[in-house]
Amino acid sequence: MTDAAHALTLDRVEKTYRGGVRALQGVSLKVERGQIFGLLGPNGAGKSTLVKILLGIVRPSRCDGMMLGAPVGDKETLTRVGYLPEHIRFPEHLTGEQSLHYVGRLLKTPRAERRRRADALLERVGLSEWRKKRVGGYSKGMKQRLGVAQALINDPELVFLDEPTDGVDPVGRRHIREMLLQMREEGKTVVVNSHLLGEVESVTDRVAIMVGGLVRRFGKIDDLAAGQLGYQLEHEPHGEKTSAELVSPLCVQTDGGCRLKTGERVHFERGVVRVESSDASRVQPVLDELRRQGVVIRSFRYSRPSLEDLFIAAVEESEERIGGERTARRDRRRPKRGRG
Repeated sequence: MTDAAHALTLDRVEKTYRGGVRALQGVSLKVERGQIFGLLGPNGAGKSTLVKILLGIVRPSRCDGMMLGAPVGDKETLTRVGYLPEHIRFPEHLTGEQSLHYVGRLLKTPRAERRRRADALLERVGLSEWRKKRVGGYSKGMKQRLGVAQALINDPELVFLDEPTDGVDPVGRRHIREMLLQMREEGKTVVVNSHLLGEVESVTDRVAIMVGGLVRRFGKIDDLAAGQLGYQLEHEPHGEKTSAELVSPLCVQTDGGCRLKTGERVHFERGVVRVESSDASRVQPVLDELRRQGVVIRSFRYSRPSLEDLFIAAVEESEERIGGERTARRDRRRPKRGRG
């Protein structure tokens, strides 16, 4: 049974290499059609293994899933998929134009369509003037832009981009970001992996953070940051009173800490009040109370943890969990001494 709403649906994908190395320990996720999806994780998390399984490059130990309405591994479906691998290489004796035709032929794209799309794509990535130049004379950034073009030569429905902005200057990175957004407008589904988390954050609809062969976080960035969203207010010192004392007329103490009488959780640091709420109107009483007491407000802004903050938190939490599991296994194996 196909799922028309999703380009990719995976359930417990596993891969164990020789020697017992478990690269994937049961990856489950869904990628909606027409979205830009960020697949993130530290080195060794299993991201590349997962993508190679989806492209038929690596054989999985287990893989239940659908891609573009067909079982993962269906060869005909792969002709509707584009791929930019990390550290892409082209035969250096070929020109940029010939490189696109070469990839197009491998994907069985008709010649007339290859010619039309090669012209448009070289223009799109800013390489029209270099189309007749051999790739051996291209800079690293130019080769990367050519790599993005070859991933689109077959007009794919689903595109995997591994480090698309690697080696590209700031102007080129902005150009590639614009291309990603244009792909989404065209209805394509884009799965992008990048260590430049700020780049990913600016364009993705949803992300999955993988650590140790498992998806540890999945969803929209705002959803992943739930409980950490809020308004932060910074103020000047006011006599001997702390921030908590200044705001105390509005607060009640609960087992979970301090809350406003309207229910929002409040956190205090020296000279800082942070209210967990995405509704600015809920924070106005705090501003009014501080002004009433003559407190000078330095700044007032909406704050949200960055994708990098969420990424690091997921990695650290997973490492602590893995370390605890290893310790527990060692303790279970350790022989117990009898009482003498």
